[in-house]
Amino acid sequence: MDYEKAASFWTAKRTTAPMDESELRGAIDAFIGKHHVCALATGSDGFIRNTPIEYNYTGGKFWILSEGGLKFRGLKDNKNVCLAIFEENSDFGSLHGMQIYGIAQVVEPFTDDYNKLIEYKKIPAESLKRLKEPINLIKINPKEIDFINADFRKNGFDARQHLSIKN
Repeated sequence: MDYEKAASFWTAKRTTAPMDESELRGAIDAFIGKHHVCALATGSDGFIRNTPIEYNYTGGKFWILSEGGLKFRGLKDNKNVCLAIFEENSDFGSLHGMQIYGIAQVVEPFTDDYNKLIEYKKIPAESLKRLKEPINLIKINPKEIDFINADFRKNGFDARQHLSIKN
């Protein structure tokens, strides 16, 4: 098996019909906004975890509230994460999904970012402060997005589009 050849399939095959960046960003934001659950992949030192979890997307960032779990074992030493958001469809050639590569940060409870998110979600801070253990907040700053949308072909674009984000 030539793993390197297989791994480089999409990077070697450059998009021949890319979308305008603003149009692509609009399509990405619409897709992300239409969904609220992702698969969050974390890992380090031979440990990998892929967690289905609810997210919020605001300010160009992904925000995930979590009581805890093994995802934090991966985040302890490796802040690089991947989120997958997709639609279930069994028809060949009609895939709609994306992979978001980003950098995660665990936000301290009741800091400005934390308070802004719980306010956005309409969660009273006082109710969270009464918990034995605080709810953890993971902030993910996206760096790259690969968006596969079979419908892009209808407008003459490649189904696979890539966006690099500089922030």
